[in-house]
Amino acid sequence: MKRRFRFVAVALAVGFALTGCGNEHARSGGESPGNSTESNMSTKGTDGDGNTQETDGVRRAKRTDMNMQEAAERSDGMLDSVLEAIDPEVQWAHGPTTTGTCDVTRRRTVMTIVSAERRQGFLDQVENHWRENGYRIKGKNDDKVFPAVYAQTKDGFGISVSVRGKGQVFFEADSPCVKESKVAESTSEPNGPAYKGVYPLPRPNVRSEYWSSGTA
Repeated sequence: MKRRFRFVAVALAVGFALTGCGNEHARSGGESPGNSTESNMSTKGTDGDGNTQETDGVRRAKRTDMNMQEAAERSDGMLDSVLEAIDPEVQWAHGPTTTGTCDVTRRRTVMTIVSAERRQGFLDQVENHWRENGYRIKGKNDDKVFPAVYAQTKDGFGISVSVRGKGQVFFEADSPCVKESKVAESTSEPNGPAYKGVYPLPRPNVRSEYWSSGTA
């Protein structure tokens, strides 16, 4: 009797242990934590057009309605718009265009001297223009020497303004991932010397009665 009782007790204990394992397996969906796809899914989102966007290092799907040349032209329009909105006008020149595997970046360099006293007012004008045009302000650097503002359009284009060495102001516009194509030079005419073939561009060398006030 004692031997039979011990056998029954062991069998019941093993049964309960197996039942617990089965429930745990069911809760995890039959996958080990290392194989779960939830972490990958959580790093992706969609833009307003339903295209998958890249976040946290996960590549986004290509926009099939636009190629790199068209994206460059869209970026040119964004840069033209913000530079035209600055009052008083500043002189600018094209920076280098760069391309990735599926994206393109256009750049503009401000040749007007923007004094430290006028720097924040300059960035405020830029930020207000972007907000008025429906851009989302993604981030700001409030550093007194090298401030910057970063924004994004509803269709996934990024644009930024930043102050760098010698107080020079730079604009950059980045496209989302689009169809690969050749990219031509911008057709937007700078409102000063073009500095074609010159890189890096000179430091700011144009004085403005307003923007340069307060500098030596």
